[in-house]
Amino acid sequence: MAQAADFQGMSSSPGRRWLRRTGAVLAGAPLLAGFLQLPSAGPAAAAPTATPAAAEAAQDASGPVSVSLDKVTPGVVTEDDTLTVSGTVTNTGKQAVTEARVDLRLGESLQTRSSIEDVSRRTAFQNGVEGEAVGGDHTAEFARLEPKVSQPFTITVPADELGLGSAGVYQFGVSVSGRTADQPWAEQVLGIQRTVLPWQPEKGTSTRTTFLWPLISSVQMTAETDEQQAPVFLNDSLSREIAPGGRLDRMVSLGDRLDITWVVDPDLLAAVDAMADGSYRVKTEDGRTVAGTQQHETQANRWLAKLSSAVEDQEVVALPYGDPDLASVAHNGRNVSGTLNHLKEATGVAAETVRTILHVEPSTEYAWPVDGALDPAIKNVATSAGADKVIARSDSLKDDLSYTPSAARPIGGGTTAVVADAWLSTAFEGDLTMAENSTLAVQKFLAQSVAITQQTNKDRSIVVAPQRMPSASQAQAMAEALTALREGSWSTPQPLSEAVEDDPDPRASTTVPPQSAYPSALRKKELPRDAFEQIAETQAKLDRFKVILSNEDRVVTPFGRAMNRAMSVSWRGHAGAAGDYRADVKAYLDDLADQVSLIDKSETKLSGHSATIPVTVQNNLVQGVEGLVLRLTSTNPSRLEIDGQKYDEQPISVSGGHSHSVKFTTSANANGPVTVVAQLYTEDGHAYGRSVAFDVRATEVTATVMLVIGGGVLILVLAGFRMYTQRKRAAARDEGDAEAAAGDEPGDGAEGGPDASEQASDPRPDTSAESADPSATGEKVDR
Repeated sequence: MAQAADFQGMSSSPGRRWLRRTGAVLAGAPLLAGFLQLPSAGPAAAAPTATPAAAEAAQDASGPVSVSLDKVTPGVVTEDDTLTVSGTVTNTGKQAVTEARVDLRLGESLQTRSSIEDVSRRTAFQNGVEGEAVGGDHTAEFARLEPKVSQPFTITVPADELGLGSAGVYQFGVSVSGRTADQPWAEQVLGIQRTVLPWQPEKGTSTRTTFLWPLISSVQMTAETDEQQAPVFLNDSLSREIAPGGRLDRMVSLGDRLDITWVVDPDLLAAVDAMADGSYRVKTEDGRTVAGTQQHETQANRWLAKLSSAVEDQEVVALPYGDPDLASVAHNGRNVSGTLNHLKEATGVAAETVRTILHVEPSTEYAWPVDGALDPAIKNVATSAGADKVIARSDSLKDDLSYTPSAARPIGGGTTAVVADAWLSTAFEGDLTMAENSTLAVQKFLAQSVAITQQTNKDRSIVVAPQRMPSASQAQAMAEALTALREGSWSTPQPLSEAVEDDPDPRASTTVPPQSAYPSALRKKELPRDAFEQIAETQAKLDRFKVILSNEDRVVTPFGRAMNRAMSVSWRGHAGAAGDYRADVKAYLDDLADQVSLIDKSETKLSGHSATIPVTVQNNLVQGVEGLVLRLTSTNPSRLEIDGQKYDEQPISVSGGHSHSVKFTTSANANGPVTVVAQLYTEDGHAYGRSVAFDVRATEVTATVMLVIGGGVLILVLAGFRMYTQRKRAAARDEGDAEAAAGDEPGDGAEGGPDASEQASDPRPDTSAESADPSATGEKVDR
């Protein structure tokens, strides 16, 4: 259906004014289209779309004056009412308009729901289609409308002077006529604004209407917490939403006065509750975190108190925690390990969260896919998460009926589809900050509601499921429409649980559309498969990390909720931000896991045959760790053994903020370095963290080796002594021969010769003296 888009055409936007500037030559095209309209076979039929040429001709024929319809009261007229219409006329042309007059015009009764939608698509004034002016005293007149100048008007008329016939919905318009310099001789219609006017002269059949009132926001909290378990927020946007006049503040204030069914995301309640506690922190643009303010704490407490009061006697539906995107899960995530478990956890924690914060018992039986679009995969995912009721929409589960059936219908497998009406549910989309747009939205909603009631004399239950996060102006328009429903005689409010229990219409469709029928525009905004794979990777890391913690809830709970948020509907259209969020969650978990690590070691020296080597584990977490095993492995056990074998391992427990050293017994069988590797393991045998490798060098030898070396040294010494003795003897003989040949000469003799303690032939030492400097650095070990 084109219902969601049709509403935009009713806005007095720049695009609408642009369409008015074409030539009048094609003005007959929309006129012919108006006469040839055929009633729709049912409420789900798509409305016709004007061609660009026809739209341009229509706009030009409408003239240079725009009409803004700011207020219509009452929205539905009864016999004793006085209709009041207020608005503004603006001369958008270049020439002044003289003798300007504002008229109310009543057209024909609109017989089908699709014809109500069609009214907003015609823009040009069409004689014979717009109806006659009410006239009389019920006009507003201006002697002159200057270019680019606006003038307000208010017209009142008693209901009995409108000339309305039987009960129904009538085409209603406000036109401006006058004279211009180009055509001063004839009065002409220079602009018109159309809407619809429901007429309910007497009480008749009443339709039961359920209106869902969603309290949902974007993702607010990260996975991070401080030492006191205070959560860290992505930004400070939530404080603005709950502040007086903010979006969520208006939603609660308005909803408190209405007969509605509240639909809440437990994650939003948890976020506001964390703010109310006052111990939360907020990330800044430069990456720092700052403490929340006292003002925001006060606002959070006020908002929660007001909400608790508002829902006290109302029905509350709790969505799965974080409002997960069921369509994305169904189409891209269900085959990724762990995704459905996350969905079940999100459903399981929802009721407890709402119960704890709002002190009411919520229903968790409902699943709400985006825009109520349903296919078999979405239905299966919803039911696997524990929901047996799915909130769908009539433009997904279509009916070929001349009337609108009741909302509830069985769709197989014990699942009930609660089919919200598409035209009513999309009536308040778009920019409603301007009073004109809001008024048109309210009138169209009321007209569709009256038309549903008049289709048949059967009592029916109708459900309205608006957009997930209405703006403050959209919420205001919704409240105005619901107030009019309550004051009227054609509709009575009903909670969702009663609508579900209503007898289904046997003629209504119960066939879930195939996956190929799922809207491509919605599919393009889904979370991709790699998003769920990244979530699964984070979960696997968490599973390995939590087994070593003495208080795993401090970590498991915030990360579990963060992974629920990573699947949220609110990421649609924000793929970059969604990817950043998932990456930040994983990076924070990696950082926590890295707080438990082995301290690096330098080379270690063994000064004996055996020694103990210490290895230190550092725990920088707030809580203690346990269930770890430290293993020390020799890469060459033939040279170096750990406790007589290749490796040894010992259990580890370390208090938070402390370190602990473990000593391993080693024995060296040979000199030189051997690399050993220290690695932490969980009790189930998975490696934890990075390993630490270092060298162990043996600097002393065994007794056997000492004997061998000592014997070798002794042989060398003896050999040297023999060589020395032989040289001495040879030298003595040479000296005796010289004396005999030279005879006795003065100065010769034993006393006058060189020092006998140092002979010229003595060899010099081949090594220098041993250095007295300290030995090379290395870790000391206990012997």
